[in-house]
Formats: sequence, C-alpha cells, structure tokens
Amino acid sequence: MLVVTSAALGLLLLGALDAMLYPAESSSGSADLGQSTGPRTGQLLELAAASRPSSEPTAPAEVAAAVPPTPAEVAAAVPPTPVETVPPTPVADVKPPAQTALPAGSGSGKRIVYGIAAQQVWLVDDTNAVTRTYPVSGSKYDQLQPGTYEVFSKSESTTSWHGTESMEYMVRFHRGARANIGFHDIPVDTLTGTEVQTLSELGTPLSDGCIRQDVVDAKALWDFAPVGTLVVVLP
Repeated sequence: MLVVTSAALGLLLLGALDAMLYPAESSSGSADLGQSTGPRTGQLLELAAASRPSSEPTAPAEVAAAVPPTPAEVAAAVPPTPVETVPPTPVADVKPPAQTALPAGSGSGKRIVYGIAAQQVWLVDDTNAVTRTYPVSGSKYDQLQPGTYEVFSKSESTTSWHGTESMEYMVRFHRGARANIGFHDIPVDTLTGTEVQTLSELGTPLSDGCIRQDVVDAKALWDFAPVGTLVVVLP
C-alpha cells in the first residue's frame, strides 16, 4: 500500500504548479543545483512555506478549576497523632501497719501474743511492755484454738508438710494433726522460687495452719523466743 505523507503531497503539488506557471525554458548551460532567481523563486518559497505543517505549539486545554477537599478528606489525609502509652505504676509491696493495741487479758510476763481476729502479733517483755507488733497471715482454717501454749521447737529453715514450700525462722508452739504449727517467714514456692504471698497481703489469713510474718519480723521473733517461751493465742 502506498502511503503519501503531507510533505510529499506538497512537493508534488508544488511541482505541478511550477510546470503550469513556468513552462520549460531553453538554456545554454546547466544551472547549479539549488540556484534559482526571479519571481519564480519567491513564489515557490511561499508555496513551500504554506505547505509545511505548522510548528506552533498547540495551546493546552483549559484546566478545570480545582475543587477544594471536604473536611473528611482533609482529616483522612492527616496522619493521626500517636498516643503515648504510659505503663501503669506498679503497686508498692509494703507491709501494712499494725492496727490494734495489746488487748487486755493477754497474760503477764514475757510472752508472744497472737490475735486470730486481729491477725497481729505482739512481743511483750518481762515488764509487760510491747517491744514489737506487726500484722501476720494466719490460717484460713480453724486448726488453732485460743489458749496458752509454749515454744517447744525451733528450726532456722524447714519445709512445709506437703514439701512444696520452704520457710525460715520456724518457731513451733502447737502440735497439729498433720503438722506442727508455728511462726515463720512468708514461704517460698520450691518450684518457682517466688514467695507465696506479698507483704501487702499480711493481715489476711492465707496459710494452711502456721502464722506467716515478714522476714524481718520472723527474725525478731526467732531472737526473742527461746524454747519454753509463753505463747498466748487470743480469739
């Protein structure tokens, strides 16, 4: 298929027009290539220029007026402000203070006084002065009855009757059905190595029979009470 471009078509038309306007003339000599004079040259140049495609840039189409974004679009384009996460402040594990004065009717002389309802211990010297008092965690059950007892055995370290907990500063004063009952520090789980209760839980009955104390209080009672020391248990 023959394809004729606009430039080629213009040259053909220019040649035909030239033949009509200017018949062939005889010449004594051959003209140099590209040389031409007279009105014919001007006309041919004008025709060639007219046949050329315009090189002027086409004006761009009018740009449509910009539409302002909606508030929702603006909000969606703005990244959200990160929220700072503040870790919770850990609760301090603090032993609560002792709440009750030495009850009346707790005996006389050097003794250890333990109040079941108060969940508190008093160390009383020979002059009936309280040298130390603090909250404890006694038994969840009713193995221990109010009355007067006596320290009969001490162990600086020992294990629970079921063998899953270790404890220090055991001071025994009652022989129970399954195991002896005494004062000691908060037991440690032998598998995890962690204490079975917190200091802040002292004052609440949580044990299986013995009286749990903060370790500093357990050491103080251990030093205070040799074998034979009187123990008074109050309701």
